[in-house]
Amino acid sequence: MRRVITMGPLLMLVAASAVLAPSRVRVIAQNAANGVEWRAYAATNASAKYSPLDQINKSTVRNLRIVWRQSATPVAVRQGNAPAPTNYQHTPLMAGGLVYMSTGYGSVAALDASTGKVVWFDARPKEPGPPTRGNVIRHDDPEGPGVYVVSGRGWASRGLAYWTDARDARVLALVGQSLVALNAKTGQRYPGFGDHGEVDLTKGYDRPADSFRWGASPIVVGDIVVVGGLASAGGRVLPGGIRGYDVRTGALRWTFNTIPRPGEFGNDTWLNGSWERAGAAGVWSVMSADDDLGYVYIPVESSASQAQDADFYGGQRPGSSLFEDTLLCLDAKSGKRVWHFQLVHHGLYDWDVPAAANLVDIVVDGRRIKAVAQVTKQGFAYVFDRVTGVPVWPIEERPVPRGDVPGEWYSPTQPYPTKPPAYERQDVTVDELVDFTPELRQEAIKIISQYRYGSLFTPPSVGDSRAGGTKGTIQRPGTISTTWNGAGVDPETGILYVPSVQDPGIIELVKSNDPKSEWTTNPLGLSYGPYLEGPRGLPTPFKPPYGRLTAIELNKGIIVWSVANGNGPRDNPAIKHLKLPPLGQGGRASPLVTKTMVFLGEGGNDGVAGLPPGGGGKMFRAYDKLSGKVIWEMELPGGTTGAPMTYMLNGKQYIVVATGWRDTPGELIALALP
Repeated sequence: MRRVITMGPLLMLVAASAVLAPSRVRVIAQNAANGVEWRAYAATNASAKYSPLDQINKSTVRNLRIVWRQSATPVAVRQGNAPAPTNYQHTPLMAGGLVYMSTGYGSVAALDASTGKVVWFDARPKEPGPPTRGNVIRHDDPEGPGVYVVSGRGWASRGLAYWTDARDARVLALVGQSLVALNAKTGQRYPGFGDHGEVDLTKGYDRPADSFRWGASPIVVGDIVVVGGLASAGGRVLPGGIRGYDVRTGALRWTFNTIPRPGEFGNDTWLNGSWERAGAAGVWSVMSADDDLGYVYIPVESSASQAQDADFYGGQRPGSSLFEDTLLCLDAKSGKRVWHFQLVHHGLYDWDVPAAANLVDIVVDGRRIKAVAQVTKQGFAYVFDRVTGVPVWPIEERPVPRGDVPGEWYSPTQPYPTKPPAYERQDVTVDELVDFTPELRQEAIKIISQYRYGSLFTPPSVGDSRAGGTKGTIQRPGTISTTWNGAGVDPETGILYVPSVQDPGIIELVKSNDPKSEWTTNPLGLSYGPYLEGPRGLPTPFKPPYGRLTAIELNKGIIVWSVANGNGPRDNPAIKHLKLPPLGQGGRASPLVTKTMVFLGEGGNDGVAGLPPGGGGKMFRAYDKLSGKVIWEMELPGGTTGAPMTYMLNGKQYIVVATGWRDTPGELIALALP
């Protein structure tokens, strides 16, 4: 029996065992391949953030207009007078004429892709309590009638996952502490998935957990849903684990311990049995995958002691500590390790691997390589053969400074790629300081003289209040130079487009109040450390740009151009008279790569951890891919808080991006040509 549900302009056909005609199967595959739809967080599992659509091109982009807007908490989903979040870090999906979004409450909503009106949604209960079990209710909403599903409480995630076998189509989402599977057309739960349509992600660890958190999106490779995240018990963070679930049943298929247990590969890198005392080393960011190989590429975070979720002291966890701060390649079907490369040994810097790796095929010296490029907080792009894990260009283990924090363990070397060059400034020297005027240079010298500083990987230090003592160590880059916003790549040219910001921080260690952990950062519990501001209100003591977009030619391992993204502090009274060119806006912004352009915003400004002073901005720009020249720009109601995406429907191309501002609630904004 087939049930027909009319929802506004859409006619939904729902069948439990419908078999699609071969022609329909071909259309589904073609839509995914030619960029008509956007079925993964970054378009595809390759995480390219690329679309070949070119209705919006260098000639037509000047005509872009806002064609629809939808609140992060649509009217149908809204509870009382609760406002939408202003830092709405989300990228929706589009498939089958529907845009799928994670709302400000963490529920899932499906929108008509041409109007932005709600078709169905998966709402959390109005009162705090345990997740409800997929109660289907009807609701007459001014945005259009639909089927609505009630689920557990949660928060907005950065993305969702979509899966189809051409007979069934599902949206996979993290809702609260559960993995949820929803019918893509109706929003209904699958009774056979987990427990009444959801899987409790606090379950299945080898140690009891009472909470689970993850702000990113699951990824589906074949018939396996891969989930990262981090669990805790009694306020103590547990060792991280990567888990694979059956996309149809929700059954746990495998677990990979990122802090290896005895007998597992890498356990010997945790000296003195420190693996037992360590926590974290999970995955908080987005993953990528090669669907043909069946491999998933996992950006693993730093570890910490279970006593506190701190990133700058590792005396309780001596050793190089696999698999923290590692690009890890697993077989998605079995969960077995294929290869790995640790990008920071014994992390003391909060330089965990922050973003999804970009998969692209390149040609180096006449040799075709299936490559994977991993951007990092330290401003390097590490490039590997994604089949074998062999670096495309040599990566050298170089000696690094040793610190003097009592009880700390230091790695004698760290990995430096020989190509490509760093895309963000790294060392702290006087020559790197701002020199707009001699007076500003002297003031900048006075600022940095209060701290220890030096080359990349200069470790944290203990604050010394005595005369002539220092207040900690300047970390450059800081902890958000590149973060979850990641990079985009053009699969046709092999050029990687990386947004980054200058975000120098101060890491000062003081005695901890926790008897089980000797040192922590100052102020207590602040992982990012105070931001190092520049003289007279300038964002940093260092030369601009303060936010940039860099194009890296991966076939040659070279930077082809780098440009400031936005005006930055050009109007600062100390330098306004100099009439300087754009200095770059510091903000977390994600790229969208199309056939001829790169779209990039400036990021939001509310609730963004580690944001530079004056960071964020409301401008949304299109850059020429070949030159970095700004072709078009438009002021949006808020800063871009999520990665933009694009799709084609009924002959019209849309660009959709999440926005928000300190005084502007988060929303999705759709742009299109008239």
